[in-house]
Amino acid sequence: MKVSLIQMNSGDDKAANLKTAAALIEKAVNEEAPDLIVLPEYYAYLGEGRDNVHGSAEEFPNGESYRLMSELAAKHGVTIHAGSVVERAGNNHYNTTLVFDPKGKEIAKYRKIHLFDVDTPGGVSYRESDTISRGQDIVTYKVGDVTVGCAICYDIRFPELFRKLRDAGADVIVLPAAFTLMTGKDHWEVLARARAVETQTYFLAVGQVGAHAGGKKWCWGHSMVIDPWGHIVAQCSDRVSNTSASLDLDYTGVVRGNVPVAKHHVLA
Repeated sequence: MKVSLIQMNSGDDKAANLKTAAALIEKAVNEEAPDLIVLPEYYAYLGEGRDNVHGSAEEFPNGESYRLMSELAAKHGVTIHAGSVVERAGNNHYNTTLVFDPKGKEIAKYRKIHLFDVDTPGGVSYRESDTISRGQDIVTYKVGDVTVGCAICYDIRFPELFRKLRDAGADVIVLPAAFTLMTGKDHWEVLARARAVETQTYFLAVGQVGAHAGGKKWCWGHSMVIDPWGHIVAQCSDRVSNTSASLDLDYTGVVRGNVPVAKHHVLA
């Protein structure tokens, strides 16, 4: 199975972001012919303020990003793990991943469970719960015979979610993110590799990069593919770009056979 990760620098112009995402998807398809393409968190809109964030929201299956990603998946015959967008459902708004199969059909929807309410070491405060409601469901989907698990950004700090995904049969786990620069420089790689090692899955961590909010906030980037032994096998640098890797699922079986941690859990 081949995967392509698309690293973006999304801003508050939704139309421009979607145009960029479409162009980067086209580029990945033409250059790499992947089975699975992954976009970052908030790829369609990464802006400031409750009203602006809510204003970017979509009710599914309507909305610009939903239709675009469905159409691109069908056009190119590829599965698209569409990062995340703001979903409006009644009076609630969620940070939601959508996944479309090679025919353009929605096959998964994951609403972010852990919300980012943090005062970062750089002095910037984030209060995701002021604008976003909490999801509840553990979500997996299939790419061929491969089971893929869903998570988003701050979820990475909560290993119990990833154990549940592994127990649900995940061979690959995907984490779209807009990881902050100040936390990312110290924790992004450490946490991503730890989640891969403990779940013995391929871990796809796909981030936003660079400045947004008029330069007040920065994202770390460094999107990466990590194998089940914890090695980084592909990585973007600190610019808008994409990276690809072929996943050897037989190697997953070797790792799990050599160190069968899933059979050794004592605590629930």
